Amino acid sequence: MAARTVRLYPSPMKLYTRTGDDGTTGLFSGARVSKDHPRIEAYGTIDELNAVLGLVLSACDPAHPFEKRLHAIVGSIQSRLFDIGADLATPEGAKQQSKIHRINEADVLESEKWIDEVDSANPALATFVMPAGTELAARLHLARTVCRRAERTIISLGSIEPVGEPLMRYVNRLSDLFFAMARRANHERGHPDVPWVPK
Repeated sequence: MAARTVRLYPSPMKLYTRTGDDGTTGLFSGARVSKDHPRIEAYGTIDELNAVLGLVLSACDPAHPFEKRLHAIVGSIQSRLFDIGADLATPEGAKQQSKIHRINEADVLESEKWIDEVDSANPALATFVMPAGTELAARLHLARTVCRRAERTIISLGSIEPVGEPLMRYVNRLSDLFFAMARRANHERGHPDVPWVPK
């Protein structure tokens, strides 16, 4: 009698589906829209920000107390960015919206607490500062600028379709948080702010 092979896991899914070959993509609602639709641009930029935060995490030294704390905060933010991506991929009124977490006031308040925590040890800001310093600080400044662009794309989407107000405030707070983190990352390593030198 021939031996039978028993699959413990289902057959692996292919990474390509060919459904987007016509330049469209599917939302969680089931609707299909062009890949350059403002909604896709918005959650695509959020995805880009999440990838930049991966670069931030890779530059954190777990043996350094602040960088260990920063790693924990940024890791939490990455999960919220996945929530935001799902939120932006699910128009209001879609039947799937009960399955997602929409950013709320508690999330905004948490981000503000993080800003206060991180910025509390920063020296007073006396001038505009350059996105420079340590590698970790530079990566955080990159995250800040991508976050600002994500905010702009979400505002553009909000001009044509409803977007949650707490979501917009949360993304706005994140860019402030990344700025505070960048300054703190420099300060913790004994690197002063790099000031703007006006001509």
